[in-house]
Amino acid sequence: MDELQEARLQINAIDKEMAALFVKRMRAVEQVSAYKQAHGLPVLDAAREVEVVRRNAALVEDTTLQEYYVNFLRHNMQLSSQYQHRMQAGVTVAYSGVEGAFAHIASKKIFPDATLCAYGDFRAAYEAVVNGDCDCAVLPIENSYAGEVSQVIDLLFRGTLFVNGVYELEITQNLLGLAGATKKDIKTVISHPQALGQCAEYIRAHGFERQEAENTARAAKQVAESGDLSKAAIASLDTAALYGLEVLEKNINESSNNTTRFAVFSRAMAKSESNKDKQSILVFTVKNESGALAKAVHIIGQHGFNMRTLRSRPMKTLLWNYYFYVETDGNLQTEEGKLMMQELSECCDRLRVVGTFDHEILLK
Repeated sequence: MDELQEARLQINAIDKEMAALFVKRMRAVEQVSAYKQAHGLPVLDAAREVEVVRRNAALVEDTTLQEYYVNFLRHNMQLSSQYQHRMQAGVTVAYSGVEGAFAHIASKKIFPDATLCAYGDFRAAYEAVVNGDCDCAVLPIENSYAGEVSQVIDLLFRGTLFVNGVYELEITQNLLGLAGATKKDIKTVISHPQALGQCAEYIRAHGFERQEAENTARAAKQVAESGDLSKAAIASLDTAALYGLEVLEKNINESSNNTTRFAVFSRAMAKSESNKDKQSILVFTVKNESGALAKAVHIIGQHGFNMRTLRSRPMKTLLWNYYFYVETDGNLQTEEGKLMMQELSECCDRLRVVGTFDHEILLK
């Protein structure tokens, strides 16, 4: 047997082993996909992919071969991602609004292969996940201009779902009218109250009448169906294309830094023992005694968890009683986090970790 034949036989044997390992790897990918589906996590995990390439490339000492191995790793991950997208085509995602609403846009960006299910309000979308009608829900929790979305924060406190991811979507409001309309024709603008607030100066400067709608996409649909050249919607560019409206003016929101944070809610909390690039949400009530809140805040800081947010919200069932919403840097599922929660339980009446997740991602 010559050297060429011997080398080819070796390659054949190695290829056979690699085929078996490939199948084994893809079976593990199936488990990853099932976990992501159960916990409302998207397929793409960019930070994980970077870490896999960095760690595994170091296993190849030959620097020339290492360059090819990096490409091999990336190709493997691309195949894994494609396979996960195929498996997650059956995932159902609830959102509040109609097609073209910002929640719909965010849901599509986070779960591009999922079936999106529209609901009339935040509670209905939330309950769809609780009842098992949907796998997860994408709901807004805060806008950089208008502040927290109180209805969703209250659901977060009273409900049973967990937050396994928070994503930022840049919001650009635009003036949309019927084909043939001009800005001079517009007398009334229709949109969601938050969008009207974000564009208050523009509306005031042009002397428009304001009319509220359930969300920006419904406003666009209403204008499209009205046939009235004097009416315009304030909504996204995606919505204009969806309902056949013309963009009369772009970027009319008062602040150029207009971002909405969307949380992904699911029935199970994702587990993570790592403290790297993590943040957490917890809610609690304190005992009705002097210094209880100060003690709780001190415990959080004492264990090294930096509070990004601390808010109070009125409890609906008890007059003049409040619960507290906290976002921290760090992972509350670590040993340090568990110790902190144990200490907090001594001064809190109700205490719940809502979720631990990677630092929020800006949706492109």
